[in-house]
Amino acid sequence: MTTVTIQPTGVSPADVLAVARGTAKVVLDPATIDAMATSRAIVDGIESSGRPVYGVSTGFGALANTFVAPERRAELQHALIRSHAAGVGAPMPREVVRAMMLLRVRSLALGHSGVRPLVAEALLDLLNHDITPWVPEHGSLGASGDLAPLAHCALVLLGEGWVLGPAGERQDAADVLTAAGIKPIELAAKEGLALINGTDGMLGMLLMAIHDAAHLFTMADVTAALGIEAMLGSERPFLPELHAIRPHPGQAASAANIHRLLQDSRVMDSHRDDLAHAVQDAYSMRCAPQVAGAARDTLEFARTVADRELISVVDNPVVLPDGRVESTGNFHGAPLGFAADFLAIAAAEVGAIAERRVDRLLDVTRSRELPAFLSPDAGVNSGLMIAQYTAAGIVAENRRLAAPASVDSLPTSGMQEDHVSMGWAAAKKLRTVLDNLSSVLAVELLAAVRGLQLRAPLVPSPAGRAAVEAVRAFAGEPGPDIFLAPAMEAARRTVSDRDLRTAIEREVGPLA
Repeated sequence: MTTVTIQPTGVSPADVLAVARGTAKVVLDPATIDAMATSRAIVDGIESSGRPVYGVSTGFGALANTFVAPERRAELQHALIRSHAAGVGAPMPREVVRAMMLLRVRSLALGHSGVRPLVAEALLDLLNHDITPWVPEHGSLGASGDLAPLAHCALVLLGEGWVLGPAGERQDAADVLTAAGIKPIELAAKEGLALINGTDGMLGMLLMAIHDAAHLFTMADVTAALGIEAMLGSERPFLPELHAIRPHPGQAASAANIHRLLQDSRVMDSHRDDLAHAVQDAYSMRCAPQVAGAARDTLEFARTVADRELISVVDNPVVLPDGRVESTGNFHGAPLGFAADFLAIAAAEVGAIAERRVDRLLDVTRSRELPAFLSPDAGVNSGLMIAQYTAAGIVAENRRLAAPASVDSLPTSGMQEDHVSMGWAAAKKLRTVLDNLSSVLAVELLAAVRGLQLRAPLVPSPAGRAAVEAVRAFAGEPGPDIFLAPAMEAARRTVSDRDLRTAIEREVGPLA
């Protein structure tokens, strides 16, 4: 177990992963407590002066011009949370909700939101007691941030709403808080608004997607190299000097991976000087680095956006050190929505080109003497025929999901919020695209390993040998048809976890 300390500069992507996907405890650095207390004193001064300030002494959204009397301002904050906790649908995964809560604390702790330290500490109590609010999947437009999802989190602080039970069931928050010895809090002016006006849900999903995509894009190079080796492809298109003359960094990294993975292979040696095999491979083989490399560069763009958002104050209004409280548009999720949509497009294409290699491996007219559908007894047996159907269906779904959410907008709040980002939807579907990508790469892993096994007695590359050993454990040797679904699930786990990658890197060195 680790401890994540929220500093005055915020948190790192690694901190978010440690809390979202692990059991790391979270504490506030004393300097963040001081910063929050200072900004809260400014809000208290505004309250006593009677000046109309949005979210402090007025209503919200289209009700921004409605003055709220001092004695009703705490009621205003509680009503805001209850009314905005209006999501519907299945609950978001635990990791998304935990990331969202941590990131909301991160923004509050920067000292521009005018909330008391106890509000941030109350969110940390939920994290540190592993209490996860039940946050429905539908409700955020990514406009004033993730209003509805964050309101479902904030409602639990009040001792209301729902939390996610250990088996995924819905439980009453009041009962769970009582069992944990946590007392609900009472909100003061501005605090309810500060709890929900943030991009924390979409940012949390984007950060986790960036981490997952980085690994999957490397594994896409692995499965591509295995497939190229099995199809007796050429290693020459991956020579570094060919990529130096088109200096896209992701392309160079992907080509270097594939070239390294194809070395020391008797399979490759068997046809290196055979012009019939080595003149020019199909695009899905030869252009693998151009596609996967472009995806890597897109990933770097998304990482840059997420890193900027991690050091941003996302709230409205914000409290400035000179005492001003100003309305902003910093809650708008366009930067994150664009990045998530762009990364989804890239990931979908990494899967699309992988599926084309699978189809080539299975086609007796194009696989360079491998048996039809990689079955030694095709006809009675269908081999991996339907595994390719599954990959094709997933690629088609990913193409639909790659249609950007961020170009859509529906006005809300009586036309006050007349342009929205749909960043939550963009980030949510990005996660689905990446999950689907792992399945497509799993099919390519199965097909490539089958192809290498069928090239025996030729010995594959060290990477190929490691892959054959891993896949043989759950898919066996080429032979009569097997129940494929369990093998495909095991291949998915092999692609997603780090064991096969680690085994290959022990043989060939670190992969980019």
